[in-house]
Amino acid sequence: MSGQIEARLQEKGIELPTVGAPQGAYVPYTIAGNLIFLAGQLPMWNGEVQITGKVGQDLSLEEGQRAARLCGLNLIAQVKQALGGDLDRVTRVVNLKGFVNCAVDYTQQPKVVNGVSHLMSEVFGEEVGQHSRSAVGAGSLPLNIAVEVEGIVAFT
Repeated sequence: MSGQIEARLQEKGIELPTVGAPQGAYVPYTIAGNLIFLAGQLPMWNGEVQITGKVGQDLSLEEGQRAARLCGLNLIAQVKQALGGDLDRVTRVVNLKGFVNCAVDYTQQPKVVNGVSHLMSEVFGEEVGQHSRSAVGAGSLPLNIAVEVEGIVAFT
């Protein structure tokens, strides 16, 4: 289906990746009532990891933000699949949890996770896209990825 959100994506030149298969013994999302609980998404494009390393050691803040944004594109792609292609059904991005693979003394995790937060507002608008969130530093992440983001989205 093509609606307002699809038009906004096209207008802004935002392309969504193809959703990949889970990387372990889990499902990519679970629906409970009017909420979609999204498994952690990686900075992947069409199934291939794009950004690896530790932010603040191997990667700059900006590279970390790009990784977080890419995780967000994968979150949106999963939501689109969960909702049968109709992103206009999203009523609220409720919560995001961002995990940043970073150097031990790195303290800019909130700025890194802004990469996904800004994307949600850009795609869904301020009212629907603003959310609560956590931004946590991690000593390592699967596949040495730079960032992983999970989320909860409300829909009708």
